[in-house]
Amino acid sequence: MSNKSRKKLTLVTGAGGLLGYAIRQLAPKDTDYITRSDGDLTDFAKTKKIFQKIKPNQVIHLAAEVAGIGGNMMHSGKFFRDNIMININIFEAARINGVDKLISFMSTCVFPDKCKYPLNEKDIQSGPPHPSNFGYAYAKRMLEVQSAAYRKEWGCNFIVAIPTNIYGENDFWNLEDGHVVPSLIHKCFLAKKNKEDFIVWGSGRPLREFVYSQDVAKLILWAIDEYNEESPIIFTNSKESSIKDLVDLVVREVGFKGKVIFDSTKPEGQFRKPSDNSKLKKYLPNFKFTPLDKGIKNTVEWFIKNYPNVRM
Repeated sequence: MSNKSRKKLTLVTGAGGLLGYAIRQLAPKDTDYITRSDGDLTDFAKTKKIFQKIKPNQVIHLAAEVAGIGGNMMHSGKFFRDNIMININIFEAARINGVDKLISFMSTCVFPDKCKYPLNEKDIQSGPPHPSNFGYAYAKRMLEVQSAAYRKEWGCNFIVAIPTNIYGENDFWNLEDGHVVPSLIHKCFLAKKNKEDFIVWGSGRPLREFVYSQDVAKLILWAIDEYNEESPIIFTNSKESSIKDLVDLVVREVGFKGKVIFDSTKPEGQFRKPSDNSKLKKYLPNFKFTPLDKGIKNTVEWFIKNYPNVRM
């Protein structure tokens, strides 16, 4: 039975993380947030109980097991297993509880390792992902498959978005398993604090598209109301920056005056993976993304202000 007759209520899963924090700053008051402490989403009985209690009309599904390149290489089985289970449980609980709309999220790591550029939504399943994160990537690819299958059989308005490299306040700052931006900020901060060299994995040459979490949150709230296509949509500014450029910004904002060393013996993933934002521009031609230097400044300031009481 549909919940359309009731007042709109949105549920945000995985709300204790980077995007959950950003959405809390922007979302309407009639929004519920759940984190790991509210229940194990790999357990269907517990997931169903959460949905039965909250009775949401809309779901912003952020919950996932995530890590940077090091974590993905070490825990490919865990990330495949846990993400598949979380997604299956969330989708089924949403379906049987009459959720009107659900948005879930891939990342650009789901695209094939050998793929034509720029990355386009239609190319997701056209080849195997990069071996460094294949477990996580295949699990995330299934969001497109499951959304389409539920749409076909039960008419569920389930949509999928693909943000590029998100960064911002309340990120995961673990030095081993964190993504590139929070890991670099944390390492640089400690290098300054301990008067040590700042060691960066890789050559610094790879290119990435970095998107500020507040911008992605705005796009999520737009999509949950306005985007209804079966095909995923990429959330990006399509502006590439090198890891070296990112490091320079981090060094400047942290105020690090020591030596920066790029360790080329460490893995650094794909060299580049530029993405096509033409679909997003078709819908939102005037959307303004936060410049990388401003976003990094805000993120570093937040980290320093909240350290050591940050997620690690």
